[in-house]
Amino acid sequence: MKLRLVQLACAAVLVAATGSLAAPPRVQADTYQRISGSGSSWAANAIDAMRVNVKQFGITVDFNPNGSTAGRKDYLNGVVDFAASDIPFQFNPEDGSAPENPAAGSYAYIPVTAGGTAFMYNLKINGKRVTNLRLSGENVAKIFTGAITMWNDPAIVADNPGLTLPARTVVPVVRSDGSGSSAQFTAWMIKTHEPVWNNFCQRSGRAPACGFTSFYPTVQGMIAQQGDLGVAGYVSQNFAEGAIGYVNYSYALGSQFPVVKLLNAAGYYTEPTPEKVAVSLLKAQINTDASNPSLYLTQNLDGVYADTDPRNYQLSSYSYLIVPTIVQGQFNLEKGKTLGAFAYYAMCEAQQQSASLGYSPMPVNLVEASFDQIRKIPGVVVENVNIAQCQNPTFSADGTNTLAQNAAAPKSCDQQGPTQCPDGTAGMANVPTAINPSAQAPTATVPASGGATPTTVASGGATKTTTAPGAGGATGTTVVDPNNPNGVTDPNVTLPDGSPVVIEGVGTVTCIDPSACGATSPDGVATPQGALTAAPAVATMIADSSSTGTLGLELLVVFLTLGMVLGPAIAWRYFTERRS
Repeated sequence: MKLRLVQLACAAVLVAATGSLAAPPRVQADTYQRISGSGSSWAANAIDAMRVNVKQFGITVDFNPNGSTAGRKDYLNGVVDFAASDIPFQFNPEDGSAPENPAAGSYAYIPVTAGGTAFMYNLKINGKRVTNLRLSGENVAKIFTGAITMWNDPAIVADNPGLTLPARTVVPVVRSDGSGSSAQFTAWMIKTHEPVWNNFCQRSGRAPACGFTSFYPTVQGMIAQQGDLGVAGYVSQNFAEGAIGYVNYSYALGSQFPVVKLLNAAGYYTEPTPEKVAVSLLKAQINTDASNPSLYLTQNLDGVYADTDPRNYQLSSYSYLIVPTIVQGQFNLEKGKTLGAFAYYAMCEAQQQSASLGYSPMPVNLVEASFDQIRKIPGVVVENVNIAQCQNPTFSADGTNTLAQNAAAPKSCDQQGPTQCPDGTAGMANVPTAINPSAQAPTATVPASGGATPTTVASGGATKTTTAPGAGGATGTTVVDPNNPNGVTDPNVTLPDGSPVVIEGVGTVTCIDPSACGATSPDGVATPQGALTAAPAVATMIADSSSTGTLGLELLVVFLTLGMVLGPAIAWRYFTERRS
């Protein structure tokens, strides 16, 4: 209940923050008929925000987040006007469940939300919450198949050299309902860690149906909960220390809990931020065969799993709206007009709030393809489905995904190895975890240009280094910010001692950590990863001497004051003695 209130409160805040959004054009609010849907709890936070926002246009949408499988079933039974699902209809389920057989030509898929399936956890060390936990994919698979049962298991310890993990039992929390999240998760395990999954399938009694499944098998020691809300609600309880569950990233944000940094194919531990999801889904293969409605616009995520971009998060995916393309059951033309307007809003203005909720906005190619599907909804006002009026934040002149293009590279301490970043994640991003000294990032010497003596500093904070004259002839201090992935100095940086930075000339800036800095080309375009140790055309700064300067000024004032007070008396005595 608490998390559900958080969901609704977040949606209400979005309405207040965005003000009056443009209503679907040329449609009278009083012509809209109430519509209903059910399905994915993974996508529910995004859909709830959309439902709240469209009320200002006179559109009322009811939605029950009862799970993807239930949503598809409700749709087939004609009790809802649309469904939300993380996977398509299952004509030949691999887990032995009953096949789903919608009538050919009666439905269409619209990818409506993108995001990451995150591993939210509740773990403490000496009473303090851990916020920077890292896990390899194999260890995640072993946790959710009962092969790893203790948090101080040597395999988990190897992932976390900065933490002294407690001897506490791992409690996996899985979905009790038919879930697209479970299907996506098990499909990933089968593709990337098949022996681990097959062994579990045998032990759980599911064999021979060991394919990916919406109904997660449970064994002793596991907890099963209804929906993402139920999983997040259990994990976040005080009594659930040691628990870990899979939910959409937005639930960890809403409940102010951390998520696991998952090891990717490039050897970096990452979390499913909107930017990293956008990068990852560039590798998703989308079926573009419009002649096959049963697969059109559905996804193949094999390329996402194998992506070697350091920013990749492997469990990134899309969720769909399933909409009718014929009048049937309780669905009529008036409802079609409403559903069409709602779907158009979902693909356009609603995407502006995706990142703030923990989702990633839809890219332009899927928005345009979805418009063709929306136009098939009976009763939709076709002329209103117009790309020129769509206010989707990912749109750019050349159609590139700007969120992915601007995504930062991970820090070097997020790379697999002997160091570990202290940074918190998700709902506890601003709460770092203390790490063991042996796993702290090593000190690095910043090379200075022109032969000046460099300063040796610890990686992870802004650094100033004395430099030789820059191109403009100015000397001073170069500010190096290792957290800037492009190695470019921010003129608004404040030095660690609190002194301001003054731009005085043009010189160079040296990246303190080449592995964490992307290469910057002369035109200022950053690449995700590079070996450059110097970025061009960055300002040099006047060397700071505020602390010593302030002390000197204070001493000068003291001496002047003493001189003014004692000087006349000393002079008077001197001349008096001479006269005598």
